Amino acid sequence: MAKLRRITIFDTTLRDGEQSPGIALSPDEKVEIAYALERLGVDVIEAGFPVSSPGDFEGVRAVGAAVTLPTVASLARTRKEDLDAAIESLAVARGRTRVHIFIATSPIHMERKLGLEPPEVVEQTRFAVSYAAPHADEVEFSCEDATRSDPAFVAEVCRAAIKAGATTINLPDTVGYCLPDEHASFLRDVRALCPELRRVALSVHCHNDLGLAVANTIAGVSAGATQIECTINGIGERAGNAALEEVVMALRVRADAFGCETGIDIGEIGRISQLVSQLTGYAVQRNKAIVGANAFAHEAGIHQDGMLKDVSTYQIMDPQELGLTMTLPLGKHSGRHAFRRACEEAGLYLTPAELTAAFRRFKELADTRKAVTLADVFEEVAA
Repeated sequence: MAKLRRITIFDTTLRDGEQSPGIALSPDEKVEIAYALERLGVDVIEAGFPVSSPGDFEGVRAVGAAVTLPTVASLARTRKEDLDAAIESLAVARGRTRVHIFIATSPIHMERKLGLEPPEVVEQTRFAVSYAAPHADEVEFSCEDATRSDPAFVAEVCRAAIKAGATTINLPDTVGYCLPDEHASFLRDVRALCPELRRVALSVHCHNDLGLAVANTIAGVSAGATQIECTINGIGERAGNAALEEVVMALRVRADAFGCETGIDIGEIGRISQLVSQLTGYAVQRNKAIVGANAFAHEAGIHQDGMLKDVSTYQIMDPQELGLTMTLPLGKHSGRHAFRRACEEAGLYLTPAELTAAFRRFKELADTRKAVTLADVFEEVAA
């Protein structure tokens, strides 16, 4: 079997994830999540944007002082004050450090937001990367709104960043605009125009505005990306980021298609999903892939019957490996087989006639209620 290509997992739950409206993590909460990310096995933890607030500065500093295995990244614009804050926030880090620098490269951002001409963007890139490089183990450079930029200009900016000392280049789909085929084509174009990218890590950072963040991330891996940027539960600006658990499991389950692996301990996925939900106050939607309450719940009778015979009939992952559980909830679509199993698990061993009567009553109740318990059924039968 061919050796699998190793993909670096860059988690930005503590930075982009925290930028979700209404989330404000204290330094202690950031450290708690960072320890969980370390146990999960992420390679890079982006801990915050230190120039944005004193609290965020302290959060990055606290995370760097806490974890030892992942690289800790600190975000900065190309401004000197941003770079100084990022560098200082990493000064007491115990492990590897990374300054993550960004500037926009799309025409609309350069003109309307930055008020800069393309040559000025190139010069700011060169300045910022060369300024940060001596002060951190690694420098990542991001072309904000890359996918709405001219690939030739992106290549020029990337070339300047690499020459100045960048070790990772990130080409984000900042506003979630791309379709998967377009995203892959864009990355291939930039790689062809900038051969220097072969010397550094190539990263993708996809947003979910069209619900395509995970699909675009996977397309990026297929196009040669070696790092993916993601968040736990997919939280982040607007509609969120690519969900770490979804990308990791897609690469794992379909390793035959992608030939990739990560260093993630999937047994920690369920726990960290719950922790992030608890500390951020962002509930996980029930039908969320991998970690939603319904992800391994089977109510339809045909599905339940198949699951009771062989779980692989309707499950492509083992929830226990993820620290989660499979359930066969009783509802209006449940079948006789699952109902009998639920009765037996509750210590109720019925004769065929009793089972028929109880199941009939269960179906009558299930047609009129959102939830039915065995107690409801047998109270009704006794009455």
